Amino acid sequence: MFVKRLKLTNWFNFRDVDVALRAHTFIIGANASGKSNLLDVFRFLRSVAQVDGGGLQRALRDRGGVGKVRSLHARANPEVVIDLQLSVEPDGPVVWRYLLAFRSVAKRTFVTREVVENASGVVLSRPLPADKKDRELLTQTHLEQVTNNARFRELAAFFSATTYLHLVPQLLKFGDEISGRIVENDPFGQGLLQRIARVTERSRSARLSRIQGALKAAVPALSELSFVKDEVSGLPHLEVRFEHWRGYGAKQREAQLSDGTLRLIGLLWALQEGEGLLLMEEPELSLHSAVIARIPALIESVAKGRKKGVRQVLVTTHSEALIREIPDGESVLVLEPGKDGTTVRGPDPSEVAELGHGLNVAEVLLPRTKPRDIDQLTLWP
Repeated sequence: MFVKRLKLTNWFNFRDVDVALRAHTFIIGANASGKSNLLDVFRFLRSVAQVDGGGLQRALRDRGGVGKVRSLHARANPEVVIDLQLSVEPDGPVVWRYLLAFRSVAKRTFVTREVVENASGVVLSRPLPADKKDRELLTQTHLEQVTNNARFRELAAFFSATTYLHLVPQLLKFGDEISGRIVENDPFGQGLLQRIARVTERSRSARLSRIQGALKAAVPALSELSFVKDEVSGLPHLEVRFEHWRGYGAKQREAQLSDGTLRLIGLLWALQEGEGLLLMEEPELSLHSAVIARIPALIESVAKGRKKGVRQVLVTTHSEALIREIPDGESVLVLEPGKDGTTVRGPDPSEVAELGHGLNVAEVLLPRTKPRDIDQLTLWP
């Protein structure tokens, strides 16, 4: 399933958003313009839809409550609205719509609207008569309730399958020393080794073989990537063989690998797993510009090779090297902060014309994200 259109009202930085999304969408903008907050819409819906330990109230509590979620630019209308249109295929017709609106009343959060539509018409439109009789029912969505979402449970399954990746290599390198609690849904890749271990041996070998092929092209002297378990502790590890002057080379585990190598492994693994949305936060970190420049093509290549079909990927980035290689300006969303909040848009007609005359996406769109007073930075202190 694919999100084709996203509409927001009063969500974090955004007072009003209405944009189309592609199978692979790249989001660019200045620091603090709201790139992470835009992705967080889908993390929020994942938390709402989760049967085990999720729900609307939990999702809001994790974010500090409605007061933290609602845009500072909200004025007369205090309602927060998330409105999605979805299709089965990337270029297919809209087959589902899900709208969730909520607001705070006397320090409590209530659903003000919850609408589900499919190709046949309206499936759900809240508040229902029962909601009006018992207001406590409006503290929960039907999306999170298996007793009420039977007619649109595939939406709940899709939202629940969303993956967010912003891998922090140190959490893998020093996993034994940290031995801490893995954050729910593992956004920082701390449990990557455990995720790899849970896959069947056949699937794991196939995926790691493909990753090995990519690493050979990107990491000097790397010759082999394998999955092993420690003979004493039984803990899973990644093991990499590097060629050197000895014929059999040298082996290193994740603790000795570079940050860039670990992030690339995490990126390549995430592209191959799961069926829901994949949210990637600044995948260029720690990588060489030559590798970064190939990320768009890499995403496209892995998507075409998946047996489960294309997976929708949303990427935030600051990297000129990455943006320059995006083949289609229509795949880019530009975030522009303003007095009434951040606007989100695709290329305007003049920018489309520039792209049509041979300029690349970085040359045309990236300058639009530059902070207006950036030249003043060099005057400090």
